[in-house]
Amino acid sequence: MCNYIVRIYRSPKNNPWNLVGVIEEVGVKGKKAFTNYDELWEILHPMKKEGVRRKKDNRLEKHRDENEKL
Repeated sequence: MCNYIVRIYRSPKNNPWNLVGVIEEVGVKGKKAFTNYDELWEILHPMKKEGVRRKKDNRLEKHRDENEKL
């Protein structure tokens, strides 16, 4: 499990989804900025995107292998 430090600098009362801040993973250099809730979510849950990429990459590798056999 990863630990994060989240700093929220702005969050309008009339639109709480429109927040601005930075996030850093404990023990890792660097910070990532976000400008809304969706960007914050993407930073905190990157595994879903990586899983999709891996599946696509595996399909590409299988396709390449099949073409090499021909």
